[in-house]
Amino acid sequence: MTYLTEDKLAILGSAGAIGSNMVQTSLTMGLTPYVAMYDPYDKGNEGAAEEIYLALGTAGIDVILDDRSERPGVKFNDAELIGIPLRITVGPRGLAAGEVELTERASGTTESVPVDVIVAQVVERVLAAR
Repeated sequence: MTYLTEDKLAILGSAGAIGSNMVQTSLTMGLTPYVAMYDPYDKGNEGAAEEIYLALGTAGIDVILDDRSERPGVKFNDAELIGIPLRITVGPRGLAAGEVELTERASGTTESVPVDVIVAQVVERVLAAR
């Protein structure tokens, strides 16, 4: 992994001291090695999460696939603690409707996004932030 400088932690630390999630997210999108996290709620959702994960990887987006057998709240908390700027949640109800949830850390907003456009939307947001 290549970093821009050795001052990476100091830069992120300064953003945290300011207390602005928007600043943190902008910096994180440009510097963090991981920009999206998937949460397969149920064991039956792994296929959809894996497809999105592989497609984003192919597009050059570094991704964490959180397939631990933890409750969703634990996974969401960990994503927040790590500073993941975008979180894609793959759940059974959303998949039944052909959608996944996309949560943006900066604003805290969550939106339903069709499965067939989620990769393009995440790539677009990441490139715009970098």
